[in-house]
Amino acid sequence: MTVTLADVAARAQVSPATVSRVLNGNYPVAASTRERVLKAVDELDYVLNGPASALAAATSDLVGILVNDIADPFFGIMAGAVQSEIGGPGGRAGGERLAVVCNTGGTPERELTYLTLLQRQRAAAVVLTGGAMEDAVHQAAVAAKLRKLTEAGTRVVLCGRPPAPDTGAIALTFDNRGGGRELTEHLIGLGHRRLGYIAGPEERTTTRHRLEGHRTALAAHGIEEDPRWTVHGRYDRQAGYEATLELLRRDPTLTAVVAANDTVALGACAALRDSGLRIPDDVSVAGFDDLPFSIDAVPALTTVRLPLAEAGARAGRVAMGREDAPVGGIAMVRGELMVRGSSGRPRG
Repeated sequence: MTVTLADVAARAQVSPATVSRVLNGNYPVAASTRERVLKAVDELDYVLNGPASALAAATSDLVGILVNDIADPFFGIMAGAVQSEIGGPGGRAGGERLAVVCNTGGTPERELTYLTLLQRQRAAAVVLTGGAMEDAVHQAAVAAKLRKLTEAGTRVVLCGRPPAPDTGAIALTFDNRGGGRELTEHLIGLGHRRLGYIAGPEERTTTRHRLEGHRTALAAHGIEEDPRWTVHGRYDRQAGYEATLELLRRDPTLTAVVAANDTVALGACAALRDSGLRIPDDVSVAGFDDLPFSIDAVPALTTVRLPLAEAGARAGRVAMGREDAPVGGIAMVRGELMVRGSSGRPRG
């Protein structure tokens, strides 16, 4: 049953005109009244009718791209690639489509808020990039939002994110487990047996999948993991620096450090140098993603290259209906091991 503006007014105990004023933002309304109206909108999941030109169509010309941190090259590359495929003529009456990048800051509340706002604007497509939160309640809430979007005619694509079953969303998911396993197997093949691991935030699917790949490689080669060898932190350089110092404090005999991503790996390299250790002579370092700066690091980073630009462009084409969705609605995007100067054989 469609929720109307009158339903929202009744729930908030105000007039329909007041609801309209709050939603349009064109007339001053008391803060307490505004809060009641917005609460009723959320509770009833009311979808705001857009401009008259949008009412004749199932969706508008708006495309939403959700990222955790637009300043992070991982997300910036994907967002730029998505946008490159949705620009140009193709909207109603041949007009341009408007891409809106929504920066969630990695917070579940902002992610849900942006999905709600895009639903109210009848977005033509929504692309969600990067890993998902591991919280079951949040996952259920996101799934409900995605289901409402697709049921309303919005094309939803998950780029670098695990599938969301029974939502109608298309998933181009990164093989983080496979990449993590291959990276650690490379280091083991060089002779390393004492490997420190700097994992990302524990609540992210990307963190868990890459760590699982690492542990699978250790187990396959009969290496018993020491609990001291794993430290969790943010996906940034400072976290990599601090985590490496902590790993060295816990076990100074480590011969390799595997980082959650390339940015974290840069911090690890800095911490090793400041500790008087040489890379890779004393300690090897490996990252993940193959971000643009990785090859220019000194020494260049051994890493797993994820085709971020290619995946983002494909997500954009699928979102715009210019490329067929993968069979079953899910495609696995695999990485490629890039062996460079930051990894070598351990001493002795």
